[in-house]
Parts: sequence; structure tokens; C-alpha cells
Amino acid sequence: MYPNLLAPLLITLALALAALMLVAVRQPVARRLAFRQLARRRTEAALVIGGSVLGTAIIIGALVVGDTLNFSVRQEAYRTLGPVDERVVAPPGPAGRAVAERLAVLEDDPDVDGVLDAQATQSSAVSRAGGQTVAEPRVLAWQMDFEKASGFGAADGESGIDGPTPEPGEVVINTPLARSLRVGAGEPITLYLFGTPHTYRVDRVVPERGLAGVGLGGRLNRDAFLAPGTLDAAARAAGAEPRSVTFVSNRGGVESGDALTPQVTSDIRRALGPLAAQTAVETPKHTVLRDAKQAGDSLGALFLMIGSFSIIAGALLLVNIFVMLGEERKSQMGMVRAIGMKRSRLVASFTVEGAAYALLSALPGVVIGLGVGWGVAVVAAEIFSGWSVGGSSIRIAFAVTPTSVLNGLAMGLLIAFAAILATSVRISRFNIIAAIRELPTTPGREPRRRLLVASSALAVLSALVAVPAVARSQPDTTYLMPALALAFAVPALLRFLPRHTVTTSVAGAVLAWTLLAPVLRPRIFDTPSMSVYVIQGALAAFSAVVLVSDNQKVLLRPVRRLLERPSEAGLATRLAVAYPLAKRFRTGATLVMYTLIVFVLVLLTEISGILRAGVDGVVADATAGYTLRLDYNPQVASEQLITELRSGPTAAAVSAVTPLLNAAGRATDPGHRSSQPLDVAAVGVPDGAISGITFRERLSDLPDDPAVWRALATDPRYVVIDGFFGSTGGPAGDYYDPGDTLTVTDPQTGRSEQKVIAGVLSNGMVFYPGTGASSTTYPVVMGEQGLRELFGDQAQNASALVSTSPGTSPDTLATRLQGEQLSSSLVATPIASEIRHQFDSSTAFFHLMQGFLALGLGVGITGLGVVMVRAVRERRRTIGILRALGFRARTVQRSFLWESAFVAVEGIVLGSLLGVLTTWLMYANSAAFTGLEGGFPVEWASIVGLATATFAASLLATTGPAHRAAAIRPARAVRVAD
Repeated sequence: MYPNLLAPLLITLALALAALMLVAVRQPVARRLAFRQLARRRTEAALVIGGSVLGTAIIIGALVVGDTLNFSVRQEAYRTLGPVDERVVAPPGPAGRAVAERLAVLEDDPDVDGVLDAQATQSSAVSRAGGQTVAEPRVLAWQMDFEKASGFGAADGESGIDGPTPEPGEVVINTPLARSLRVGAGEPITLYLFGTPHTYRVDRVVPERGLAGVGLGGRLNRDAFLAPGTLDAAARAAGAEPRSVTFVSNRGGVESGDALTPQVTSDIRRALGPLAAQTAVETPKHTVLRDAKQAGDSLGALFLMIGSFSIIAGALLLVNIFVMLGEERKSQMGMVRAIGMKRSRLVASFTVEGAAYALLSALPGVVIGLGVGWGVAVVAAEIFSGWSVGGSSIRIAFAVTPTSVLNGLAMGLLIAFAAILATSVRISRFNIIAAIRELPTTPGREPRRRLLVASSALAVLSALVAVPAVARSQPDTTYLMPALALAFAVPALLRFLPRHTVTTSVAGAVLAWTLLAPVLRPRIFDTPSMSVYVIQGALAAFSAVVLVSDNQKVLLRPVRRLLERPSEAGLATRLAVAYPLAKRFRTGATLVMYTLIVFVLVLLTEISGILRAGVDGVVADATAGYTLRLDYNPQVASEQLITELRSGPTAAAVSAVTPLLNAAGRATDPGHRSSQPLDVAAVGVPDGAISGITFRERLSDLPDDPAVWRALATDPRYVVIDGFFGSTGGPAGDYYDPGDTLTVTDPQTGRSEQKVIAGVLSNGMVFYPGTGASSTTYPVVMGEQGLRELFGDQAQNASALVSTSPGTSPDTLATRLQGEQLSSSLVATPIASEIRHQFDSSTAFFHLMQGFLALGLGVGITGLGVVMVRAVRERRRTIGILRALGFRARTVQRSFLWESAFVAVEGIVLGSLLGVLTTWLMYANSAAFTGLEGGFPVEWASIVGLATATFAASLLATTGPAHRAAAIRPARAVRVAD
């Protein structure tokens, strides 16, 4: 992922490594100090490296997820297209034959490797596998010249079709069709061609690749290939005509030929001349490759956003460790500074030591990151199969590119280097005499003049930038700029107010703004970018932790009696809270790690709960009394199917049938997110037939939802769309409103009309194609009159909505209808079952993200373990004195365990509260939750389970250090510092 970042990242990393090498070579004392500490503290070094490993692994894992999805979508180009770059679909009959004749001149085009004419029709198939009847209503029957098809495309490429032409009475089928019918070579199948059954013997089964997987826009195509003339004869017998399709292969390979698509498309239109108005010139490969990049970037960005909280936790772990190292070595640093070592060399020593930790973690981080990416791919494959329509889901295949590995490695190292350098500069600032004597540092009240001037100027600048950002609801800056203005104002406020007052007020103000911003400016979430969620979560966690850390004594007042008890338990409790209160920075850094990760885990848990609670309302909004969606072949079914449903054998099970008019078109994006035209399924609803499907928004002069449907029937300018129209990935937002316009185009004639959005559907599921025909096709619903005026003869009745009678099972009726109407290629989709199935898959996807984020929880727990290990070494002499005074080993051990519990509980409670509160504010104000009217459930069981597991893991991480502390011998600890 992100090849454009590779060069800048590698150059920056090379410069950083060169600077480190220069420091290590030119400053031997700093180098020896760094490596001496690394060799002496092996256990601590292993823990630090472990924390750094997880940070790099999370970055690489997120990027590998993007690679995997990008690769998986790109495989559609190989499976369903192969050498096919352009697809020219002409109307049946003489016009189709004339189109094929005109396109023959492209054979001499230097940019074209091949032209292949074919005929196709929608079909269905039946087999008798193992004595049972097996039916498949979604079949494409093809007729083409096998000899020409085998040589189609580049000279050294594979077309997907090879072998001899099947004999009369034989058929070649691809793997998906063979799998659906459970047949192999030599077995008979029955194809319904133009509504009439024809029996053929399977000559061979070909792998789904290239022409053998080709379709008319679907992800999964079940193809049957017949000998030339077979389809024509069946069409003549039925009084029909097959559809004429011409495939064009650009010069080059499967992906490299895409670069010539604009030029070849222009050549095709020029060759068609006046027939271009009757013909659809499609560029399926260009669309697939574009969608692959978009899907990979979107999912990779989603996981990188989730992982960014863990990355922040990893960076804080490094900061915390080096702050503790600085505290531990304070007297040593004071001595070396006293004998003449410059502060810059001290910074260099710490930086080299930290860089060594980061470099040692690089290779394990890459290996673990690849493993994480593979694990996510395996789970995602199951989840995406749940989103399939007729088996048409993306087939996830693990893939990784060197670019992603290098990007992840460079990001991980640079983040570590930056955290280490910043921390090294901070801990190198100390009073030499106070450091030698190990006196506590007392911060001055007034900041230096230069800092005061610079911070005040930045505060004013941030405030000035914040005003227009908030007014325009700009996502990132609405959160960030007011928070920065408050933070930069701290030095100026310290001139007039006590430090505690300033810290508490600023942290409280930042937290309040972070929580209230979605209430005051709800449109800040109307963006596909993930950065706004990272900023929101980081600001909430940091400000809350600062607020809590500065008011710990107030929070501990309810347990004052326990702390003051003259007992062993009271003593252990006082020791447990004494050090966290005294060492605010390290306690705060550990709290932020816990708060961040628990915050996001609880947020994902709550969103999953909202989805589960809202599914019944979504089903009601989407169906409005309809239980089945039917999709069928209009060339065969026409009005006869609708008549049979109303008065045939199944009439008693059907209470209402609403036929829908359908056409394939293109439209502009009313949200202006893309300049590329979008593929749309234009749907025409009969006048007065639909009134119960609801809208989340409608034009102000339309008083209720039925008025919107009446407007569609009376005014062809009006259309309705759903909230996912033109979705480019990421959270759904509110990108368009009733009254906005979009231009709808008939791709065959080129005729366009500007339409006005009369309403935005609460849920448009019933209007999406139910045959898996396309993965990025969005419905545009209008009146029948408006559809016929724009699309003419292309508009056909190809689908219907059905209401079942009381007591009738929609699933049972769907199976029955598909069997009875097999000749019409009817596909019956139970709407409620499909929606619930997709909701279950969405919930599973949130669980996948929670599992990915659990790595970050490992960073937090590792951080707590490292802090406690360092605390044992730092307090070695203190523990020895306490033991010499008569404190039992059990008391010391208990104090360490309770100290860990104190920090973990604060982080868990803070993260849980923020997660629930933030999710509630998003639910109440974000357009992403529109239509989920099941209320806001608090997932107590899941949250308590998460908290319990985190608490137990935290205690387990502290058990070792606590045991070591209890085992310290008093006499040795008092006499020996290390």
C-alpha cells in the first residue's frame, strides 16, 4: 500500500540511520554507555523490544490487509475478464450483427491484440446429480468461435478458452457452474434457452479464468459455452434473438493493457459511427482495477486507523521506559555532566540506546506483522462470504507487497526514533547538583520568556484557524485546532494561575470539547477519512488521563479510611497508591495506553450492539411489508410471470406483487466525492404501488413519505436514492440532501437528464439487484414514466417485490418459486433473511477489528509489566529498608500487585466510560447511525468480560515483578544499589 510514500519514508529513514551511525562513530563514549546498558539489562531490554515489536507488527499487519484486499479484487480481472479490456454490448437482432461487422476493423489497430464476437443469453440449468434434481437459475449461455477464442488476446497470454469446439449436443461449462450443478465431464445437463429446455452432454469443465469466467458485470459467472449456431437455432425456435457482445483486448497483459483503455474506447466509438447511440461501450477491467485500489486503500486505512491507537500506545511505552531510565540513572547522568559531558552527548547516548532497541525489534515486527495480516485475511474470507449475493462475494486471497513491508518497517522505526529522541531531550534537562544528590525536581511556576512568546503566538494562530474550521465543520481541524489553542495557552495561563488549576481547567476544556463537538457540529463525521476518529480518540484519552492524574487525591477520598487503617492491608494499599501519585508522568503514560485501547474496544463493542439492536427496525424500513425480491429474465418471463404469481398455483401464498421496471445506467455523484460516473441500477416503480417504504430525509414541501412516492409518479424530474449511493468506503456520512441534483445517463444512447433528489431512503436494500450482477451498482429509483422517457426500450420489467400471505414462510416460497419458474431464470431473495445475514457479517467484521486491536492491549499490558519490572529495580533500596524495619515479604508483594491493579482499574474504567459516552454521542448525532432505531444498548456483559480479561492479564504481567520484589534480601538491598 501507499507506493507514493515509499521514497519519502526510505529517504527519511536513511537520513535518520546515517545520523545515528555518525553519532555512534564520532562519539565513542556515548556509544559505549548505550551498549553497556543494553547488555546489562537483558530482561528489561527484551520487554522493551517486545513492546516495539508489536508497534511495527500492527503497522505492517494493517498495510498487508490492504494489500490482500487489493490483490483479491484484482483477481476478478483475471477470473472474469482475462484479456478482455472493453466489452461492447449491442441490442439483439440486425443491429447487433452490424455492430460486430463495424468493429472488425479493430483487428488492424496497433493498440488492439484481438477482437472476439459472441452471443449470449440469460439462462438456467438443471442436472440430476446423485439421483437428485439440482437447479441453478443464474447461468449465462455463450456462443462463440472456439478456435478464435483460444487465440484471443496477447500472443503469449492465455485466453481461458482452449481445446476443440464442442460437438452438437455438447456443452463446455466453467468450474462455478459445474460446482453448482455437481456435474463433471460426460454428464448431462438441461439448459433453459429462451424459456425452452435443451439437454446437452458436458464435454469438459474449464477453470474460471479469462473468457471462461467472463460475464456481463458479475463477480461470479456460471458460464455454459455452446458451439457456433447452437444459440441462434434455439433463439429462432423461440422467436427471439440472443444478445450480441464483442470483446476487445488491448495490447499488453491483463493489467498493463488497461493504460490503453481511453484510446481504444475512442477507437471503438469511431468505428461504430452512427451505431454508437444504440450500443453500450463498457470498460470493465478499468473499473475492476480502480475498485481494487479503492477497496484495498479503504480497508487498509480502516485497519491502520484501528491500529494507530496501538501504535500510539507503543510510542508511549518507549517514552515511559526512557523516562524511567532517566530517573534510574539520574545520579549517574549528573556525575557525567559534572565531569564535563555535554547535554547533547547525553541525548546521543540515550538516542543510540533506544535506536538499538528499535532496530532489534524490526525483523520480529515484520514477521509478526505478516502473521497478523494472514490471520486477518483468513477470518475476513469467512466474513466476506457472508456478504455474498448468490456466491458473488470477493474471494479473499492473502497477498503482500514489498512496498507495504518497507513502508511499515520505515514507519515503525521512524515513530520509535522520534519518540526516543523527544524523550531523550526531555530527560537530559536537569539540575546537575540535584541529580547527583538525587533530590526531587520541583517545576518552576513561570515559563521562560521565549517559550511564553512562542506558545502564546501559536495559541492565537490555532484559535484563528479554529474559527473557520468549526464554522465549516471540517472534520480534523474542528477537533484539533481548539485543543491546540488551549494547550498552547498553558504557559501564559501559568503566569496568573496555579499549575493545578491550569492543568485541570485545560484538560477539562479539551475533554468537554472532544465530547461535545459531535453535538454542536454533527457533520464532522461526514467524511470517508479515518483520521478524524484517531484524533477524537487520542484527544479524549489524553485529556481524560491528564484530568484524572492531576486530581488523583480527590478520586481517592472515598477509600481514605482503607488507606488510613493501621493494618497490613492498609499499609500495602498506601504503598500501592504512593508511587503512582508521586510519579505522575509514568502513571499517566501507562493510563493513556490502557485508556486508548479499552476506549476503542468498548466503542466497537457498542457499535456491534447498536447494529444488533437496530436490525428489526432496519428490516421493517427496508421491506415495508414486502418479503421477497424476484429477479428474472425479461426476455422469457415478461408479463406472464406476474400473472402466474397473482393467479397461478402460488397465488394463495402471495398477497401482493409489485413489478419493477429496470435499466442499467450511469450517474454523477451528488456528494461530489468522485468525478467518475457511477454504475447505477435505474428502477421504475408503478404509480401508487409503493407508499410504505420510508425516508430518512425528504424535500421540505413533501409532508410525508407517501407524498414522496406520489411526486415520483407525477414528476419525472424526481428520484430517490439511499444513504450508500456512491459510497467510497469508510463510515457512511451525510454527503447529499433532498434538493441536490445528479445527472443520470443511458450508456447506450448517451442521453442524459438532470434529476432532483426528492428523498433519501431509510434503507434501499429492496432496490439493489438480487443476482450479484455488480458489486458497485447503486439504485436510482424513479417513476415508471421518468424511466421510460430516459431509457426507452432498454427499460424492461426484470424484477418484482412480493408480499407473502400470513402464515407463509418467505424462505419456503422462495425455494418453490425458483423451482417452478426455472425457465425464467428466476432468483427469489428473502429480504429479511438477507438483511439479517448481512448484519451478522457486519458484526463479525467488528469482532475482527476488535481482535486486531487486542494487539494494542498487549502493548498496554506489556507497558505495565515493564513499568513494574523497572519499579522493582528502582525501589530496591527502599524495599530493603522496609523489609529491615519488619515489613513482611507478603506485604511487599501485595503492594506491587495492588499498584498494578490500581493503574489497570483506572485505565479500564476511564476507557470504558469514554467508549460508552462517545458511542452514544455518535449514535445521537452521526448520519452513519441513521435508520438504526433500536435504541442505544449498553453491552454490559461484553464490557465486563473485556474488563475482567484485561484486569486478569494485567495482574498476571505483574506477578513476576511482585514476586521478585518480595524475594529481595534486606541486607543486600540496603548495601548494594544495583
